[in-house]
Amino acid sequence: MTQMSHQKKDFRFAELGSPKTIWAIPAAHGEVERLVNLHQQLIRHAQPGERIIYLGNMIGVGPHSRETIDEILSFRRQFLSIPGVKPDDVTYLRGAQEEMLEKLMQLQFATNPRQILDWMMAQGVKPTLQSYQVQADAAHELCGAGVIPLSRWTEGVRTAIHACPGHAQYFSSLRRAAYTDIQNHVDNLLFVHAGLDMSLPLHQQGDRFWWGRDDFQTYSRPYQPFSKVIRGYDHQHRGLHLNCVTATVDDGCGYGGALVCARLAAGEQIEAALRA
Repeated sequence: MTQMSHQKKDFRFAELGSPKTIWAIPAAHGEVERLVNLHQQLIRHAQPGERIIYLGNMIGVGPHSRETIDEILSFRRQFLSIPGVKPDDVTYLRGAQEEMLEKLMQLQFATNPRQILDWMMAQGVKPTLQSYQVQADAAHELCGAGVIPLSRWTEGVRTAIHACPGHAQYFSSLRRAAYTDIQNHVDNLLFVHAGLDMSLPLHQQGDRFWWGRDDFQTYSRPYQPFSKVIRGYDHQHRGLHLNCVTATVDDGCGYGGALVCARLAAGEQIEAALRA
């Protein structure tokens, strides 16, 4: 029995079915112009019955996180307007940036809020807040003022996100991982943001999905029941990297590199099909 065969459906994970083609978009880091360019290419290639999956870190680091989410939602509407395309044909994963933004809105409950805030800002959260017109530096002054003033600030972050149509729904729809049909698909694929611990089942991975491991690209045994694990963020941004059981798609978008889109087709090699 596999690690998943006895479990009930877990809505933290997306089931992709058995599509012939999956388009995987890695971390964009608020680089909205590159994402617009990539979407313009993708809409000319993607077909009904295919799946599109965003692998997390769509926000953070770059200056246009809010506009990037607007673009993702706009493209989803455009793709869904194609006859035969279904709502579940587009899937979004949670990345480290999205996870930090959610945790930031609970900052008032932290025992050391200033230390946590400084760490998040250094990791790229500050540009996201600025894109939503939130005064990021004001939180530093409030960290020592008590729970109530800091709660008002975090509520302001939440309000700013809710003021943008579709954004709150987008963030609430993020999944931890996604996988193809493990019952009927010959090449079972697992999609994650940054990595996982091969010794743990999916439901025990926790933060490992978002922070990954440095040895991800050296794995030599498959993570059962999957034949390959595909991630969309590499701390070293080494581009498209494949081995027999893992694939990394991250050319450093947000850090001076390009935004690529990998195409995974049944029986074919993974390729960086589109680049912006």
